[in-house]
Amino acid sequence: MATDESLEVAVGRLLAARRLTLSVAESCTGGLIMHRLTNVAGSSAYLMGGMVVYSYEAKVKFAGVQQITLDQFGAVSAETASEMARGVRAAFETDFALAVTGIAGPGGGTPSKPVGLVYIALDSAHGIQVERHVWQSDREGNKAHSAEAALALLYRCLTEA
Repeated sequence: MATDESLEVAVGRLLAARRLTLSVAESCTGGLIMHRLTNVAGSSAYLMGGMVVYSYEAKVKFAGVQQITLDQFGAVSAETASEMARGVRAAFETDFALAVTGIAGPGGGTPSKPVGLVYIALDSAHGIQVERHVWQSDREGNKAHSAEAALALLYRCLTEA
């Protein structure tokens, strides 16, 4: 990645060069990852689509999360992020799928799931990778950190392959 190249440009360049496709399911980031990806001219060559699934109902109905997963682990969990990634990848039939779920704040946190807790999942033919982060920022900062980390996860996967 060139020093002046943003992650969304670098990811797009790698996906396009390899003719690979991407889809995204977002919760706490509210479409910020898709926003960043679609700021890149020509992104329709690799970005098939995405969804913001903010509520439990939307996660089940559109992203393929099982109700039992939400009941057992909650919306903010590695399990939910994994099912979101798997679901959006299947829905759009893409090579890769990113999913993010978390607590952007300022409220909604608990001792076991504090404000800033985020799970990011990447699904591909190689399986699912999940990262856990706890950001120490305000709502906007937590969303920005999460979007950056999601793109960084995809970038690492593409450059390690």
